[in-house]
Amino acid sequence: MMQPLTKVVKNIIIINVLFFLGTMIYKDVFYDLFAGRWFQSEQFRPWQIVTHMFMHGGLSHIAFNMFAVYMFGSTLENYWGSKKFLIYYMLSGVGAFFLYQGVSYIQIHSLLEAATPEMIEIAKSGRYNPDSEDSIRLARMFYTPLVGASGAVFGLLLGFGYLFPETKLMLLFPPIPIKAKHFVMIYGAIELYMGIQNNIGDNVAHFAHLGGALVGFVIIKYWERENDQNNLNHFR
Repeated sequence: MMQPLTKVVKNIIIINVLFFLGTMIYKDVFYDLFAGRWFQSEQFRPWQIVTHMFMHGGLSHIAFNMFAVYMFGSTLENYWGSKKFLIYYMLSGVGAFFLYQGVSYIQIHSLLEAATPEMIEIAKSGRYNPDSEDSIRLARMFYTPLVGASGAVFGLLLGFGYLFPETKLMLLFPPIPIKAKHFVMIYGAIELYMGIQNNIGDNVAHFAHLGGALVGFVIIKYWERENDQNNLNHFR
């Protein structure tokens, strides 16, 4: 069932589309400025902590994310109100960035222990030795930017599954209904498994997705505790 497009959700979609059009026209410039870079990279800029979530790698990437923002975000904005929803969305995206950076830090420094100076130097420029898995992994972590609203979207998904656990979602593949709470748990488990596997050919930032969900969960529990405290004070 289609639902009305809420105010903040509409503006989020518009901003993402504008960034996507800018990327299509000025690809290298937009990626250099706004994609999320490894924090020790010469290309890292502080604003990328936020702007990375408005960048996307292709039409299917932005289409899937914006559809999810509409489907889950509109319900949450109606439930929380525009201000709280915007705070939740942005903090989920920022949290995704920091968890991704933290996991990358651990992985990179683990690789650096066995890396040669030459391997490190070529990795910083995005090049690698095709015969060395460590060289490929190091180059990917140094040079591949973090882009997409997926971290914030996972925050929305977690929020929706937590607040409306019995709501049934219809999957595309396979086309079966599943409760929101089960969908969140299964999807989260898959992301964790794929993140731990860390396959060379996998360019998906799984730990960024999990970071968005984790921050979303923390925010919801904080708000619940705050509401409980306010209710307690009201009856004193």
